[in-house]
Amino acid sequence: MIRHVVMWKFKENSEGKTKMENMEWVREHLYALLPVIPEIKRMEIGFDIMGTDMSMDLMLLTEFDTVETMKTYAGHPEHLKVSAYVRKVIETRVVLDCEI
Repeated sequence: MIRHVVMWKFKENSEGKTKMENMEWVREHLYALLPVIPEIKRMEIGFDIMGTDMSMDLMLLTEFDTVETMKTYAGHPEHLKVSAYVRKVIETRVVLDCEI
């Protein structure tokens, strides 16, 4: 099983929306991928609750059977649409992919 964890720090305002509006947009559109991309075995999304200087704003945790199915997800046209929007509204992105 492959676990893919992504965390983002969002811009305060971008694309005509506030940080929170963009975070909610991203959460909604990521969860909408579940019925579209069957390779996703698990998805959890969380907003930061501590607000420290070291905190990221939003976390995505996904799980896949194999690296190949994770790559299928990464290259799926619907995922690419969400990713394109995310790149416009974030300051920082960190990723960890590991086998569990």
